[in-house]
Amino acid sequence: MAELHLPATLPPLFHDLPRRLEVDAATVGEAIERLDERWPGVRDRLCQEGPALRAHINVYVDRERATLDTRLDARSRVDVVAAISGG
Repeated sequence: MAELHLPATLPPLFHDLPRRLEVDAATVGEAIERLDERWPGVRDRLCQEGPALRAHINVYVDRERATLDTRLDARSRVDVVAAISGG
């Protein structure tokens, strides 16, 4: 199972959502779907219609920039990073 790391801003919005968890999925998009099955609404926070990742969400698989179609293997580390802006 892939190891999924979420940004600190996401778990407070969903009851019992941990910052780090293991997920059985073949792609990044499937991993997000698995989260949404257990915590409805997570997908809407990470993705927009199309489907595509939201502009302020960056995903890395094993330190490489990823898309929803990026393949995962059993030892993949998936980092979901929310961009921070301000001025």
